[in-house]
Amino acid sequence: MSVFHDEVEIEDFEYDEETETYSYPCPCGDRFLITREQFMCGEEVSAPTTSKELVKC
Repeated sequence: MSVFHDEVEIEDFEYDEETETYSYPCPCGDRFLITREQFMCGEEVSAPTTSKELVKC
């Protein structure tokens, strides 16, 4: 069973052209990171410091 922190639109992420990654603030103070390929595949993204919280794009 997955526990989601939030379900967010890709427009809510910040895009970094240099690393070609999208980032979104995590409640732990870090950031969720997702690549374009992960987004296109519809992957769920784990929080940086724990695998308990996810975001779903």
